[in-house]
Amino acid sequence: MTTLTAEGTGVSVDEAKQRALRELERLAPRLDRAAVRFEVVEEGRRGLLGLGSSPARVRASVAAPAAVGGGGESERAARVRALLERVVAATGAGCRVEVAESAEAIVATCTGGEAGLLIGRRGQTVDALQTLAAAVAARGPGERKEVTVDVAGYRARRRRALEALALRAADEALRTGGRVELEPMSAADRRVVHERLKTVRGVRTASEGDEPDRFVVVEPA
Repeated sequence: MTTLTAEGTGVSVDEAKQRALRELERLAPRLDRAAVRFEVVEEGRRGLLGLGSSPARVRASVAAPAAVGGGGESERAARVRALLERVVAATGAGCRVEVAESAEAIVATCTGGEAGLLIGRRGQTVDALQTLAAAVAARGPGERKEVTVDVAGYRARRRRALEALALRAADEALRTGGRVELEPMSAADRRVVHERLKTVRGVRTASEGDEPDRFVVVEPA
């Protein structure tokens, strides 16, 4: 049975738990909450006026409602698996591909081997793989499912890095009283920054620019 994991951050451990749980429910909408296990990775620290603060971080895990493999694999999940296995073989990454499926989502993970080959600069390769996997899964009749492709826990690491970047930008905006422009990033990454700073008092965020160079601005509220 495949285990699904998700991480959440917040100003408190309880808030981080709720965010991790919501992320798990996004991956497996019908999961049994009572079966979820939580691990407090970081307790978090409150700073003065937001300066020097760090978020609490919690990891949630649960046995996947349907581990995809063997004879129980749906046609859509099988196409996703076949795509990723072809990519792994072509790149020589030597990774293990696991696919888990719920009623509304397909989650594919690649672990072991030279997994870094499938991540790419700032996650461009794994994001492209996810886009391809979603297109492959959407072929044919029937209700579409959300598809997530993760490589060696990259998604959780990227979220932590973006949230730390967001907090540093908020600290700088509060300290200088000016606007802070972050580097251009994808819509998904911008969403992480916006969500993280919703709970930081005294700052506001906005996205500016045109794709693919659209970026987040953090400034005093």
